[in-house]
Amino acid sequence: MLKGSKVGLRARHENDIPILQAELHDDVVNSSRAESRPWRPITPGSKDSPLVVDDKEQRHVPFSVVELDGGTLLGTASLWSIDNHNRSAHIGLGLLPSSRGKGYGTDVVAVLCHYGFVVRGLQRLQIETLSDNVAMLRSAERNGFVREGVLRSSAWVMGEFLDEVLLGLLVQDWNPDPDSKHC
Repeated sequence: MLKGSKVGLRARHENDIPILQAELHDDVVNSSRAESRPWRPITPGSKDSPLVVDDKEQRHVPFSVVELDGGTLLGTASLWSIDNHNRSAHIGLGLLPSSRGKGYGTDVVAVLCHYGFVVRGLQRLQIETLSDNVAMLRSAERNGFVREGVLRSSAWVMGEFLDEVLLGLLVQDWNPDPDSKHC
């Protein structure tokens, strides 16, 4: 498990999936805001769920986020679209409603940076988020991500186009948190 100051990132367990599906995926508005594809219902137990891990897929590394004190499931995190040639990847995360607003997001981003830069040897990490996602923007910027641009009307969400903010962090600009445990 990778450890931050508040959270741990571990492999997705089978018993995580029903909770993540019920609290993240089945929330149509939240799921539509978080995903770049249209929401559709997923039958409980389906192997077609986006929450089911394909261990053979090398360009996507999904984690379950757990609280360090007690191991409570808090949400999901991932490095996706990993490009080993250009040494880059994208960061994504989703916290359960009961876990939001407690500083977990900032810690998750920090641990994903450690994983991307130290474990994977990447040069660049990138985040795209809706321009009104203040929590994600704060979590990214607290970890050193820089706003690189706005993708105007690039996301179709619940009947309207919304702007996305593009943020990037290069390994040489990353300042890891000395209080995080990471391993």
